[in-house]
Amino acid sequence: MSQPPRNGRAPSVKDVAAAAGVSLGTVSNVLNRPSVVSATTRERVERAMSELGFVRNESARQLRAGTSRALAYVMLDGGNPFFHDVAEGIETAAEAADLSLFVCNSNSRAEREAKHLDRLVQQRVQGILITPVDPDAPHLAEIARRGIPFVMVDRLSSAGDHCSVAVDDVLGGRIAVEHLLDRGHRRVAFVGGPASIGQVRERLQGAREVWTEFGMAEDDLINLPTDALTVSEGRSAGERLAGLPSRRRPTAAFCANDLLALGLLQHAVTAGLRVPDDLAIVGFDDIDFAAAAAVPLTSVRQPRQELGRTAARLVLDEATNPDHVHEQATFVPALVARASTGTVRR
Repeated sequence: MSQPPRNGRAPSVKDVAAAAGVSLGTVSNVLNRPSVVSATTRERVERAMSELGFVRNESARQLRAGTSRALAYVMLDGGNPFFHDVAEGIETAAEAADLSLFVCNSNSRAEREAKHLDRLVQQRVQGILITPVDPDAPHLAEIARRGIPFVMVDRLSSAGDHCSVAVDDVLGGRIAVEHLLDRGHRRVAFVGGPASIGQVRERLQGAREVWTEFGMAEDDLINLPTDALTVSEGRSAGERLAGLPSRRRPTAAFCANDLLALGLLQHAVTAGLRVPDDLAIVGFDDIDFAAAAAVPLTSVRQPRQELGRTAARLVLDEATNPDHVHEQATFVPALVARASTGTVRR
């Protein structure tokens, strides 16, 4: 049996070659091009590696190859299960390609996002996927300029100079509010913010479009901005709704994501309101918690893992295919009706 070096240092390629009785080139081929080595020799080298406890120096390999065996995803909000589901889809595709996945969280802060990107470039990741704070930020343009494979997730590229995957958020807003109108609601609140988030703006745009098309009074679609897309902000929105005069109080709310909707639902139940009789609620994303809520939540579903898998496919194609063409992939959202919006109001 081969013995590891006794001076405390990690076993090297030279140690493996000596233990297996082969050349350094043969060990290199086993590590990098195993198909060119005979099965008997390959088995002898691998046995020596195992007995010595040899671990390849991935950093050195990265320096030689100019890239690592990893992708990276910079998510917008680590507290939102939606982005974890997207990351799971990315990881599934990365694993199939024998790659690891680094996951970073910008926490909706542009300066933190930029620092993550700088570090990932230094790590020589094969490709970067990002749900950006600002899709037009200069540091994103710099990533593309350097030729690093790059895909925007949950936002479409307006310039088309890189790949992107997203759901049609305007259509999602239309679907949600049309559902409430079909349920007989004539005063509806839109709960969401900040307006700097493109998804929030587009979901509100869709809500306003369908509201106008149904001939509803503009003032009866009440915009209730929030500082973040969180459960606590949803509870705060519930307090503000309760403070409105009864003649102006909405009978339904469309929330820009499920976390807001769950917070609003919590406040409503605590305040003794009947959902959906006193207040109907629609969320967006259809995270797993939506169906498990005290009153199962109606939500606009996004294909979260499919977004991630598609984004990973595109970034891998850019990294490996010299004929790669940038693609803007758009998915269609779908309403999942549950108890929080009930049946048609009479």
